[in-house]
Amino acid sequence: MKRILMVAALMGVSAGALAEAPGGPNCGWGNMLMNGQSGLGAHVVASLTNGTSGNATFGMTTGTNGCSANGKLTYGGKSLIGAVMDEFSEDVARGDGEALTAVAVAMGVDEADRTAFKQLMHDNFATLFPSADVTAEQVSERVVELMRSNDQLARYVS
Repeated sequence: MKRILMVAALMGVSAGALAEAPGGPNCGWGNMLMNGQSGLGAHVVASLTNGTSGNATFGMTTGTNGCSANGKLTYGGKSLIGAVMDEFSEDVARGDGEALTAVAVAMGVDEADRTAFKQLMHDNFATLFPSADVTAEQVSERVVELMRSNDQLARYVS
């Protein structure tokens, strides 16, 4: 049951992700076709049109179709930790669990290093969760800081 909830949470986070489209927000025939329209349906049709015909990739390569590869990609969605904050805090307190493993996987931690990741998080519970009103953003920042300070895990964060 926990796995089903975790998958549902991850899918919800993915579905709610707001990212600058590769090639820019005006890139591809799908965007041209759905120009001026809004809503999920218009976005799905534009995405499917661009994805099935490969025109956005062509446009980024050639600089046509309203595409450019010069801009920075952005992400405005909810972090994984934010989506599973309660489960993550419980898992950190225990030193193991599905949410803790999911965060390690999302951060690219190799399976061989996940035990060290879990132990580091567990040993620093008070640093990660200094109060009941800590935000997911603060926890995420502290996870990165802890990993940076650990010789074994520093390679996973920039």
